[in-house]
Amino acid sequence: MNRGMALIDIELLHCNKMMFQTVSEAPSDGLRVRRPAANRGAEQETGMARLKVAIVPVTPFEQNCSIVWDDDTKKAAIVDPGGDLPRIQGAIADLKVVPEKILLTHGHIDHAGGAAELAELLSIPIEGSHEDDAPLLANLTAQAQRFGLAGVRPVTPTRWLKEGDTVTVGGLTFDVLHVPGHAPGHVVFVHAPSEFALVGDTVFQGSVGRTDLPGGDHDLLIRGIKEKILPLGDDFTVLPGHGPATTLERERKTNPFLQ
Repeated sequence: MNRGMALIDIELLHCNKMMFQTVSEAPSDGLRVRRPAANRGAEQETGMARLKVAIVPVTPFEQNCSIVWDDDTKKAAIVDPGGDLPRIQGAIADLKVVPEKILLTHGHIDHAGGAAELAELLSIPIEGSHEDDAPLLANLTAQAQRFGLAGVRPVTPTRWLKEGDTVTVGGLTFDVLHVPGHAPGHVVFVHAPSEFALVGDTVFQGSVGRTDLPGGDHDLLIRGIKEKILPLGDDFTVLPGHGPATTLERERKTNPFLQ
């Protein structure tokens, strides 16, 4: 692949401006991302389906917009396109994938600000977040104005998601968890065969999502992390909405908010 793109076991790539960099090579992160041996049979899910992920940092908030795809079909989902659409479109072209939907973890401006325009440009649906985020998504233009951002449109998802739903990307299936607290309708996307989850702004490496925003609830967030995310297992790699990937073992043992 071009522009220095590299794959590691979990196929988690870092796409920073014009460069692709694996998370395990990032200077600020000593994490060794891997797919546990017991789960290297992810292709058993549907034929030879295998998960790959690219990260495209967007907006002044350096939000981890993610492109997730089935390496067999090359069908992809764009997760949390907060803005900087030319950068996202450039990454799609470099990866040679075919976007089939947009997935939203929650309705904050840095995660959803570019969703309406990108959905229109690519003629694809938007799935997520949970319907409790409807006021946030309807109010995206006002959110943008508070940060001096222009051209942001409200979002009405094609499909709202709830606890227990699944979403598909090519031959891949992600389970949906509803984990409010940072935002009322925040959802998490879990790919069990790869022991990998897109956790948005719930848990970060050494921290958790802020809860001082409208609809925030710190106790609810911590309870959701402890009751829904941590039980996924220590071997799970999780990609937050900002910063480096981490493992649930690392966060269970060292995250001061989870002790």
